[in-house]
Amino acid sequence: MFHFYWPWFALLLPLPFLVRKLIPSKGKESHKASPELHFPALHRLKSIFPAYQLTGQHAPRVFWILLSLSWLFLVIALMQPEKVDQFKQVKNKGYDLMLAVDISSSMQALDFSTQTKNISRLDVVKDVVGNFVLGRQGDRVGLVTFGENAYLHVPLTLDTISVSRMLNDTVSGMAGNATAIGDAIGLSVRTLRERPEGSRVLVLLTDGEDNASSIPPLEAAKLAKQYGIRIYTIGVGKNGQVPFPTRFGGYTMVKVSMDEKLLKEIADLTGGQYFLATDQKALASIYQKINALEKTESNQTTFLIREPFYYYPLGLSMAFLLLLSLYQLLDRRMTRGA
Repeated sequence: MFHFYWPWFALLLPLPFLVRKLIPSKGKESHKASPELHFPALHRLKSIFPAYQLTGQHAPRVFWILLSLSWLFLVIALMQPEKVDQFKQVKNKGYDLMLAVDISSSMQALDFSTQTKNISRLDVVKDVVGNFVLGRQGDRVGLVTFGENAYLHVPLTLDTISVSRMLNDTVSGMAGNATAIGDAIGLSVRTLRERPEGSRVLVLLTDGEDNASSIPPLEAAKLAKQYGIRIYTIGVGKNGQVPFPTRFGGYTMVKVSMDEKLLKEIADLTGGQYFLATDQKALASIYQKINALEKTESNQTTFLIREPFYYYPLGLSMAFLLLLSLYQLLDRRMTRGA
């Protein structure tokens, strides 16, 4: 954006013309106050003092044009033309948000399917959690994926787009077929414990029972409480008989179970909450609630980067002033030569 830093300097533009009009010339005053002296050889006097022919009201038009242009660009330089770029910097007091997502083989269950499309639990989680992550601008977000083993899939980062993409690339069963809830909590605690107090949050999503952890889930939850980490637990899917895909494109019914009691105890112990999602709409609603509970606080500061351009009109003003001086010098020499 281009503008003038001191635009009111434009009021100086007519100043020389006002001075010329309002203040009478010395020639007029002396003509009225002093007696006239008639010199018989006036042409000789003019040849001796040619410089005086340029002053007063009889100066050539070129002289006044150059003087006016020099003054015009000098005033523009005083107005300080500049280009201003505006930048907004957000200073965040964000949360350190770790997402622990169950990607065990049970996440292939198709109980989120519609009448027209087969949708697995993990497909819904990718969609809902991915959108949740993208909305946490200013927070440091990390991703732990777990099945039979727990892995730090993405360390804490402000790049929420990368976290969403990495989650979208996961596949059911890639971390093993069993479920290690305690290990996922323990790994999350180890990552979050170095972060500032009051900002540590873990959102744990699973569809099963803990059957592979080397750390008991409640012991891991107590460790999280010790470090001031709030844990929100989400149980996803239905208990009982649910459809699972087969190799030949069909599905078969398999009985699954989820330890809701354990998830509630983990949440209560750490000051979080437990949620149950049996369909996509419910899961999206849960993450909206968590988003409202753990909202990022931020202060916005605006910075202006100014690029001055005053030296261009200043240079033109000096150039016209130089031309004016050269013109006067040249005119004097020509007059003397004549």
